[in-house]
Amino acid sequence: MKVDTHLFDSTTIKLGLLVRLESKPGKEAETEKFLRSGLALVQAEPATTVWFALRLGESTFGIFDAFPDETGRKAHLAGKVAAALFAQAPELFSQPPVVENVEILASKLPS
Repeated sequence: MKVDTHLFDSTTIKLGLLVRLESKPGKEAETEKFLRSGLALVQAEPATTVWFALRLGESTFGIFDAFPDETGRKAHLAGKVAAALFAQAPELFSQPPVVENVEILASKLPS
């Protein structure tokens, strides 16, 4: 797979979000499918520089994404992925998503 490296510049990735999700019992496969489907939505967000959907355990999932600035982070939080996440939360998750703002101190990306 060829990586489009001109999009990556570790000096411009300053802020991120770390989202922790706990799937309801029996909803793990649906949660995984939902998170995988988020990739198509987030690809339309130019300020979302990095986006990962994660599985941390049997029923624990997460999302990590990064942005060049606060404007990009706010745009993502107001975008389609966040809207879909919170719309599906009552059905898929045993508790509301825990969303934490993070600051990127250092990064290594493809060059």
